[in-house]
Amino acid sequence: MLAADVWHDIFNFANYGELLALVRNSIIAGVVLGIVGGLIGVFVMMRDLPFAVHGISELSFAGASGALLLGVNVVAGSLAGSIIAAVLIGVLGSRARDRNSIIGVLMPFGLGLGVLFLALYKGRAANKFGLLTGQIVAVDTPQLSWLIVTGAVVLIGLLIVWRPLMFASSDPEQAAARGVPVRVLSLVFMLLLGMAVAISVQIVGALLVLSIVVTPAAAALRVARSPWLVPVLSVLFATLSLVGGILLALGGSLPISPYVTTISFAIYVACRIVDSRQGSRGWTSLRHLRPAARVG
Repeated sequence: MLAADVWHDIFNFANYGELLALVRNSIIAGVVLGIVGGLIGVFVMMRDLPFAVHGISELSFAGASGALLLGVNVVAGSLAGSIIAAVLIGVLGSRARDRNSIIGVLMPFGLGLGVLFLALYKGRAANKFGLLTGQIVAVDTPQLSWLIVTGAVVLIGLLIVWRPLMFASSDPEQAAARGVPVRVLSLVFMLLLGMAVAISVQIVGALLVLSIVVTPAAAALRVARSPWLVPVLSVLFATLSLVGGILLALGGSLPISPYVTTISFAIYVACRIVDSRQGSRGWTSLRHLRPAARVG
């Protein structure tokens, strides 16, 4: 009987067609986040910044919870927290050791500040929980507009700096020697990453952003055999994880994040298996991206 109750909580597709209309905005948001997270995740892996993603998400959580407490736009608060974290990491963490130290300091501070704001918040408990683990119907029309506009800014920014950022990410010393503004590109990328993390928090929550910004790109690097295929597969995997997680979560009573993270992890495991069966010719070291980055 207990097993049946657990299964009912995880998967329950009664009246699924009627419920589907409730998540239209969330599905659109999932597609936008899949594209943004999949593309920026490639550079996160190249620049070895998964830890930074988690650090930014904690400040994003603090900003969102502060906005919730003040009764202002939660997406705006999330963006403010992310951008502050991104600037601090980008400016103060120019070296890997300094960056990790800064992130290690910011993470507990952001999480503690967010918990304080949520403890002071007297509204619905679901709003508190959703900032950490995501909410399936949390995306209303104003939030969706913020998300789409922010996502568009991130995508346009990535397209503008794509080639020099690829070069600077794969071989920063050589890029600097050729006159590429490596430090400026690093700060620009951190700002774009901060915005991407902020909008991702609205769907999967602050604790599980890595499943969108890191895991799909890591999976793509395992199986891609050409430079252009890495971002394509990363976007595909991220979008599949988000939209699939939303559709599955609709039939249960759990937060969206377990579904999204499970699909994302399953894709990564499948890609590792494919990679191992093909003789480990995957691009996990990113070395194959470097010649393409130096062209032009």
